Amino acid sequence: MPPVPHPLIEHLSAALGPLPPAAAALCRQAQPVALAKGQALLHEGGHWQHLWWLERGALRLYYLDRDGQAANKNFYLAGALVWPITPALRELPVHFWVEALEPSQVWALPWDSWATATAGFAPWQALEHRVLAALLQDKMAREHAFLQLTATERYLALRTEHPDWLARIPLRQLASWLGITDVALSRIRRRLNPG
Repeated sequence: MPPVPHPLIEHLSAALGPLPPAAAALCRQAQPVALAKGQALLHEGGHWQHLWWLERGALRLYYLDRDGQAANKNFYLAGALVWPITPALRELPVHFWVEALEPSQVWALPWDSWATATAGFAPWQALEHRVLAALLQDKMAREHAFLQLTATERYLALRTEHPDWLARIPLRQLASWLGITDVALSRIRRRLNPG
């Protein structure tokens, strides 16, 4: 009888090719974690010590400002791989929250074990490099957007760059990511899509 397919191994192998034996063994030990809508996966002051694969659902990464208002930094939809990519994110308490926007299922791998199991594994190193470059590009694009674009222009860019978010992320969460109120976003959408 053939072995039962393991979802995490299948996903990582599709992205990286055959995994090193130690990495595959680590994946086989992982168990999925079910998150209810609004449940935190990571809280401010906690330590981020896992690589996460979001098998299904949606997550948001957000900060709380001085007044306790949430400001969204990023969203992750099913299929996303998310991990503490910098040493500071791994070693210091985080200043943000990660929570489920809808019922979600996440697989978690201990970061230190994963890093050891994939040391010298070129496909993983290439993926890390691409993700780091994409994060830097995203940061620069967001700075440009907030400094030089109107709210309407930021929304139009969002529609182009993240059309999948429009169908999955609640309006008020998108508005927070854009740096405007949900009322302002509703007005922009009505103006762009009359009737």
